[in-house]
Amino acid sequence: MIKDLKDIVIRSGDTLVQDFAGAAALVLMLVIGLHLPGLS
Repeated sequence: MIKDLKDIVIRSGDTLVQDFAGAAALVLMLVIGLHLPGLS
């Protein structure tokens, strides 16, 4: 099973980087959105 996971990561390395960047952007938007009401 670990070999299968390694193969998946190797085959989809570029996609994983894009997915991580997208997830980080979503978290950043969430944090900014939660802090906006406190600014006024």
